[in-house]
Amino acid sequence: MDTGLILWTVMMFVLAGFVGHHVIHGVPTLLHTPLMSATNAISAISVVGAIVVAGSQWESVRTILGVTAVAAAMCNVVGGFLITERMLKMFKGGGVANGKGKDR
Repeated sequence: MDTGLILWTVMMFVLAGFVGHHVIHGVPTLLHTPLMSATNAISAISVVGAIVVAGSQWESVRTILGVTAVAAAMCNVVGGFLITERMLKMFKGGGVANGKGKDR
């Protein structure tokens, strides 16, 4: 691979990480749950793309990277749904947080 292409790719990765960091930290606390739902949808699209890459029989390296991408994206999707469910339970009324839990 060309050295210029590798440098360009690394620069784009660093720039995307920097922009993503500033975008996420600019989100108010009340919008974290809807944002998590949106990122779950994006991760689901990544899962579909990774399955396509893993299913293509071009090279073993691509297949291994595709399977790894499927596993990582699925962990992200499942973890995102678990966190979203937990945050939504916090916002529902009648919880322990307001002193009206079932244990009392």
